[in-house]
Amino acid sequence: MIDSPSADSGNAGSPPTPLLVAVVRGIALVVVLPFRLAWEVVAAVGRWLHRWLLAPLGRFLDRWLLRPLGWLLRILVWVPLSWLGRSVAWLLRWFGLGLSWLLRTLVWVPLVWLVRGLAWLARTVVWIPLAWLAYHLIWVPLRWLARLLAPLGRLLVAGLVAVGRWLAAVGRVLLGALGWAWWAAGRLLWWCYALTLRPFVLGAAWLWRHAVRPVGRAVAAAWRATVSPAVRWVRRAVVDPVRQATHEALTALGLRS
Repeated sequence: MIDSPSADSGNAGSPPTPLLVAVVRGIALVVVLPFRLAWEVVAAVGRWLHRWLLAPLGRFLDRWLLRPLGWLLRILVWVPLSWLGRSVAWLLRWFGLGLSWLLRTLVWVPLVWLVRGLAWLARTVVWIPLAWLAYHLIWVPLRWLARLLAPLGRLLVAGLVAVGRWLAAVGRVLLGALGWAWWAAGRLLWWCYALTLRPFVLGAAWLWRHAVRPVGRAVAAAWRATVSPAVRWVRRAVVDPVRQATHEALTALGLRS
């Protein structure tokens, strides 16, 4: 149903509406009026459908379909399943209790007694005899032997300590003697060199510096001053012309190209 427009009480006694406002309101009314009409038609059709079709159909389905179907599901499915689940749980509980009692009575208790019996048997038959034998046949003889050999061991240790100290003293003496011999041999060799070879070495060095080297330098200077110019002159004046003449003669005779 279309609501009737109500007058704006806040505008009572206000001055007349300007012309621009009136034009804008008229245009807005023309644009909005079709959408409002469509909305009212859709709302009216929806109310009619809900009142005369959907609501009666929902009540009919709820009363004649959903409630009977729920009752059938409860009676035919849920109640048997619940009873079956409780029965299975009860059976499983008693089966578990029985199985636990059987395992405890037939497996666990005999196994505990067996382990205890084996432990007692191992302790009585194996461990205690082995411990007794080890104590009387190994530990007691070893302890007696240790007490018997303790003085000998102390004497042996004292002897080894004395021998070690003596060897250390001998080693120090030998090392000292070797060090002194090494130093004395070095000094002796130096004096032998200083008294025998050193004068010859010094004399040879003095002779080399003051005789051989100056003579060598003088010979080299004389060679450069006399022999080298003569050799160069012979090569330029004799050897080169003879070699050139020989080459020309052989070329003229056709013996050399």
